[in-house]
Amino acid sequence: MIKLQIIGNLGKDCIVKEVNGKNVINFSVAHTERYKDAQGNQKERTTWVECAYWTDKTAVAQYLTKGKTVYAEGSPEADAYTNKEGQVAATLRMRVQAVQLLGGNSGDGQGPNSGNITHTGMSKGPVAVSAPVNTNTPAPVDDLPF
Repeated sequence: MIKLQIIGNLGKDCIVKEVNGKNVINFSVAHTERYKDAQGNQKERTTWVECAYWTDKTAVAQYLTKGKTVYAEGSPEADAYTNKEGQVAATLRMRVQAVQLLGGNSGDGQGPNSGNITHTGMSKGPVAVSAPVNTNTPAPVDDLPF
């Protein structure tokens, strides 16, 4: 099995569809890499991954909105096609097996430390929500590892 793991931002709100009696949540994740080329010029490259999450629990879809940062893992697929300009291009797709919200930039007051939501496959349990992380409180001196 080949496993793909990606952390990135949702490009748009997810879409929930029913296909042959099964639910699928479709969303796209973008990861932008910044680097310098051989001449020292700052460059940026964005990779998009089209995700299909087949699940009977679609409650997680309400959290998969544009700008949110997510971690997703699953099986990759690549498709080649000819674009409008007649050039060969490729699409990277992933059949998602697990998704986790890491935060986001949607302006709704839910920053990166507002808690995480994890959802894996067709689990029978509820979506797990962790408690918010408080980064403003310093650790007690007695708890330091040295």
